[in-house]
Amino acid sequence: MADQPHVPMPDQGRDWADLRAEMVGRGDGDARWRDGRTSVYVFNAGEDVAQVQREAYSLYMSENGLGPAAFPSLAKMEAEVVAMGLSLLNGGPEAVGNITSGGTDSITMAVKAARDYARARGQNGAANLVLPYSAHPAFDKAAMLMDIELRRVAIGDGYLADVDAMAAVVDDATVMVVGSAPSFPYGLIDPIESIAAMCRERGVWMHVDACVGGYIAPFVRMNGAGIVPFDFEVDGVLSMSADLHKYGYCAKGASTVLFRSEQLRQHMMFDCDDWPGGRMVTPTLAGTRPGGAISAAWAVMNHLGVAGYRAKHRLVTNAREAVEVGVANLGFEVLGEPQLGIVAFRHTELDAHAIYRQMYRRGWVSAFTTEPPALHLMLSPIHAEVTDEYLADLAQSCDVVAGGDTSRPSEIRYS
Repeated sequence: MADQPHVPMPDQGRDWADLRAEMVGRGDGDARWRDGRTSVYVFNAGEDVAQVQREAYSLYMSENGLGPAAFPSLAKMEAEVVAMGLSLLNGGPEAVGNITSGGTDSITMAVKAARDYARARGQNGAANLVLPYSAHPAFDKAAMLMDIELRRVAIGDGYLADVDAMAAVVDDATVMVVGSAPSFPYGLIDPIESIAAMCRERGVWMHVDACVGGYIAPFVRMNGAGIVPFDFEVDGVLSMSADLHKYGYCAKGASTVLFRSEQLRQHMMFDCDDWPGGRMVTPTLAGTRPGGAISAAWAVMNHLGVAGYRAKHRLVTNAREAVEVGVANLGFEVLGEPQLGIVAFRHTELDAHAIYRQMYRRGWVSAFTTEPPALHLMLSPIHAEVTDEYLADLAQSCDVVAGGDTSRPSEIRYS
């Protein structure tokens, strides 16, 4: 982390035009995500969607979702966004949810709900969380916050969760078992049906982390792909996390945390009435809830509709398929059988991390995996326009590494 600067507030304010010019200039060295050269951090669905994000966000940027009585417009928009999400993810008539600030918030609140649900059923003392090694570190953060033991289990064949190995470490203190749809490192959907069946048998809360996949997998299925059951269609799935600001193409930060029933969601709620300011009830970790994130989500989802999302996601899967063919021709092996927007691939002879560094020097900001060492792309619709350029630079990078340059990545890129 860079050293914290010690900059005093200026004595006199500056003109906005001057400040704006400086801000634009400061971004000159940032990743060129608008050009499609970034496959992590940003989801670029095109200028049409970006305009909707900006204008819809600004309309409600000062409003606060914490006060539904003061801002019933936001309450209605949130309810409609959640309803649209549940309709895509096979939530039944009893299913409910809330918008959160992001995937970590959604996961944290789901873990809190599962822990309190277990406590309400008489489960006291130490608690643990069981999940595959490929599950997102947000679960580690939630476990640290709540002093819950984390039991990560080695993945099995095909880079998927090993259900039998997970079952072996589930015990009476387990408050949640996790499956990913898909996992971030590999872009693969865990065997959710098998995990859920094990959870039903053990009477344990099952959570599906669909932060990456929740708002792409349903549309990819509509486009003809054989997506395995992964959502509330599966009996035993009690909660899900699905990020609006990823493949929902909504403005940051917006995610959804979803529950099979209101009875389950009640264990998530924060309710404090022992305070001079009166009773405070909040559904998520945050107090203040930016109205702009809610309004932008509502606007983007209504702007695109099912047809728009299907078209955007067809570009994503087309780009992924082109990448798979291209990297195979360069001697790479794709990890597993991805179906959505993430693809990871390792080289059969060359150092993948050295190749990553060469690509970074050419202006491509992506990610990589460590087990096994591989390159990692999380694709957006814009990438359908630059696939050939990417593959050409990848071929040149492989040639450089084959010629003896084995420099490694100087820093880790976080999801």
